[in-house]
This record gives sequence, structure tokens and C-alpha cells, in this order.
Amino acid sequence: MTSNIIPTKKSSDSLNEPNIVTFGCRLNAYESEVIRNHLHATGLCNVIVVNTCAVTKEAERQSRQTIRKLRREQPNARIIVTGCAAQINPQKFATMYEVDQIIGNVEKLQVASYLESNTERILITDIMKIRNTSEHLITGFNNNVRAFVEIQQGCNHRCSFCIIPFSRGPSRSVPIDQIVNQIRYLMKSGFNEIVMTGVDITAYGVDLHEHLNLGQMVRYLLKQLPYLPRLRLSSLDPIEIDNDLLQLIAEEPRLMPHFHLSIQSGNDTILKRMKRRYLRSDVILLAKKLRNLRPDLALGADIIAGFPTETEEMFNQSLTLIDEIGISHLHVFPFSSRPGTLAENLPHLHKNVVKERASLLRDKGNIAMSTFLVSQIGSNARVLIEKNNIGLCEHYLPVRLVNNIASVGNILTVKITDIENDLLIGRSV
Repeated sequence: MTSNIIPTKKSSDSLNEPNIVTFGCRLNAYESEVIRNHLHATGLCNVIVVNTCAVTKEAERQSRQTIRKLRREQPNARIIVTGCAAQINPQKFATMYEVDQIIGNVEKLQVASYLESNTERILITDIMKIRNTSEHLITGFNNNVRAFVEIQQGCNHRCSFCIIPFSRGPSRSVPIDQIVNQIRYLMKSGFNEIVMTGVDITAYGVDLHEHLNLGQMVRYLLKQLPYLPRLRLSSLDPIEIDNDLLQLIAEEPRLMPHFHLSIQSGNDTILKRMKRRYLRSDVILLAKKLRNLRPDLALGADIIAGFPTETEEMFNQSLTLIDEIGISHLHVFPFSSRPGTLAENLPHLHKNVVKERASLLRDKGNIAMSTFLVSQIGSNARVLIEKNNIGLCEHYLPVRLVNNIASVGNILTVKITDIENDLLIGRSV
């Protein structure tokens, strides 16, 4: 599960309107919109909901820092803390005088949790016993031209570094017709790009009676929604990509050619200690297969720097993998020990070594991205305009249009002519 620990504040024009501060992944972003709908449905005002992330210590630290700042800025607001960090360790937030209420990942999606009559300070159930997803129909996303849609929740795997299964519960899939209805509704609201999100979306369908896989579900969805212009998939587990999805990647132009793989390491020993279910050779073979099916694709990846016991030679294999399979969109995570995970008990590297390796990976990733940007000059791209004549093309690259004023939400064909400050420059065709 990919996470961005920088919070995005969903602000409003009035302090009497609810604010939502979202940390972490796209699934959290989707759930924040569910929360927004619930807050409006209950009429609750002068409230702030902080939707936390638990992927790293830094994500939790930023959540607590933000909560303190919000309390100073709005001393009379009701502050509700939810999300993965709250689910895993509610007592830590309960010790903060700034926090009025802590609710779990299940409760945050229930409208009853936001009723004024609900005064219980900690409202969290055992998420490991949950077997279904909640049904919601969200209306849109603030200040966004692409919409995230939850297709799956939870995870059945136990990677040694990851605490998320304990905050999200077991893997469970959203019924396919519910997904279709949600996307159809968002299309009517004007969204031209949908991003499918979840904790482990390549596990989609294993719990459903229909025994669908991700590829079969996507094929059915695209057939039901012939006028959906663009569909993206969030992070994919390399070992779980099914043959139906591979066939779609080859055949379906509406499936965007940017695929993000949850790789984590380029060394077999570290992958085994992480309890991943593939080897370096599997990743290389998959990358070759993907490029044969879709030669123009862009590959992204998550890689952890400084996993316990990682030697310099092992680390170098992660570095060389970036070039070997052509990763252009790299997300680097310095190893962060999570209480309750197996990796917590392994011999840790010195924090300076972890920091240095993360820096080297980021430098490598920046070079790879720069090279990929240069390779786009002279090509045509389809750009979804977001704001200020800037949007994202199929390969998830930012493009600025220079020869006319484009309407937000439109998809334009653009000729890429130059690069400026890591931004592609283009002219509409």
C-alpha cells in the first residue's frame, strides 16, 4: 500500500463548516470524502476530523503535530481522530488533551459515529473480525478532477515490516455492481478519470462468491461503462497480477499505461526476510512482460531503504533494479520500525545508514524521472487539465499547456515540446 505522509487539508470557507485533514494513501482520501458526506448528513459543524496514517513513525508524528496545531488555531472545535494510527494505538491519542474523540477505521465510515449523541471518547471495534465492506455513494472530491474509488479493503498477507493489516483487517472486496454504480455516478458528476484504490487491490475477488479476479472485474466494468475515458490502478503486488489483467493492459487503451509495483527490495534475501512472495527475477520477468504488452508504459515502484540486516551489496541490488527494469516513478521509504511486526525484532541498521541509502535511492529516482521526461519530448500526450493549464498525461507526468487556455476537467491532445523545472511543456494539437 503506497502512502504519502504529507497531509492534505480539506479546508472550508467557514470555521463552522467541517474540516478534514487527510494523511496517507488514496484509500484514506476516498474515505475522507465518505466522512465529509456523513458530517453534512448529521449537520455536525465546528468539527475537525484528522484521518491518520500508520505506515511510518513519521506519519504518526506528523498527525500528532497537526492535531496540536489545529487545537491552537481552533480552540473551540471538536477534534475527532481516526484512521490507521488511531485504530492501532487509540490510547496514544487518548493521552492528548487536544483530542475530543477517537474512532476506528470501521466506525469512521458509519454515519452514526458523527451524531452529537455519540459521546464515547474511544469508539473502536475489533477490525480483524470484519468480513464485509461498507456501501457508500460519494458525490465527488474537493478541488480534484480525478476520483478515487475503493474496490477492496484489508490485507491477508503478513509482510514483516507492515502494520497495515492490523489497522485494516482481512482482505474483502467491494461487490462489482457497487463499483460500477459508484463510477457511473462520478462520471455524471463530470469526472473523466477514475483511480481504483484499496489496500491490496490485486487480491480483489478472492472473498467473493463469483471468484472474480481483478482483471475480470476491470473488464466487466469497462464494458458496462463504455464512455469512461480513463481508468487507473493504484499499487499492484507483482506476484498477484493475473493473466486477465495482463491481457487488458495489452488491449485496453482506457487503462492508463502507468503501473505502480509494490516491489520493496531488489535483493532476494531481503525479500524473503520481508516475507514477500516473489524474487528479484520475478520482478524482472514481470517488467519485461508488461513492456512487451504495452511498450509505452511507465513503471513506478515502492522501495524500502535500510531494511534490517541489509548489507551494502544487498542495497546495491535495489539501486541497480531501477535501471534494469526502467522504473521512472520511484517512491522511497526509509525503513520505519512498527511495533507488533516481525521486522521490529531484526537487527536494525544505524539511522544514518538508513538515511544515506534513502538519499541515494531518491537521487537515482530523480535521474530516472529526468531521463523519462526527456524521452517524452516530441511525443503526443493526452492531458487531463487540473488547474492553471496544468494536468497529468497518461504516464502520470505533469504537463503545462502554453498555447491556449484549457478548461479544468477536459482531456486534450498535446504535443510535448520542452521541459521546464520537471514539468513537461506542451501545445494543444
